Amino acid sequence: MATKDQFGLGAPSLSTVVAHDAVIPAAPAAALARAVRGSAAPAPVFTILVTDQVDSYDKPLSASAVSALRVTPFAAVSNNFAGTKRKVAKLSISGAKVESFKDLKALVDSFPDDSKFIKRKPKLTDDAKSDRVDEEKRNVRVSAFLYAASREDDNDFHLIVGTDPKGKKLVCMTMEISGLPPKMAPSFNDIKQARDDFKKLVSDKLPGPGYNFYRPPIPITIGGSLFFDITHAKGGHPGPKDLRPSIPTIMEVHPVTEIAFRP
Repeated sequence: MATKDQFGLGAPSLSTVVAHDAVIPAAPAAALARAVRGSAAPAPVFTILVTDQVDSYDKPLSASAVSALRVTPFAAVSNNFAGTKRKVAKLSISGAKVESFKDLKALVDSFPDDSKFIKRKPKLTDDAKSDRVDEEKRNVRVSAFLYAASREDDNDFHLIVGTDPKGKKLVCMTMEISGLPPKMAPSFNDIKQARDDFKKLVSDKLPGPGYNFYRPPIPITIGGSLFFDITHAKGGHPGPKDLRPSIPTIMEVHPVTEIAFRP
């Protein structure tokens, strides 16, 4: 069961928090216009809780790494994609029409069961040349909440996005903002824009190898292409330990092509 605090579901265990800070997300142009006219509410402030929680398949952070986080919780990162697994799919964008969903549960409910991908023929592999398959050729957009984020070794930002924290049950999934492909790649501009928008969302207070939790979770509109992460078909699933039980699928949105604060 997801941990609760005064903001609802999805809080990290306090024993895992090593640092904290505040962030005021950049508002969309329409919200800024309302503020100029004096009709907007004060900009909301969100707390960033820097934790030592990592994905289940990663090694726990060392004592020295945790100490470094306490001193410098946010650090500049490389933007270039540095991975190999399913590289072609991760750096491509489906040409399908965008499907919109009212909340994350509705989106997750639209996915085939993970077992259908795992048993798929021809077999889905994690080879670098593995392209997006027919079942992944969907573009989606959803109103959701950003609960946590980390940065992976391949320079992808790994976002945990979920339903309303005030709801009865928390449902989350992974969405990843890919590292940048070569500048000549057709997806370069869209992925770069998504990375830039994420940086603005968190005021350049970017996550590292441990997950940053956001309290309350930040309301966002987010979208991109579907991607089944076959690398996690065996062993531990992605996500920080306090949110992992609320992630029912290893289907992802990857790459994310749009993310914006939803005031």
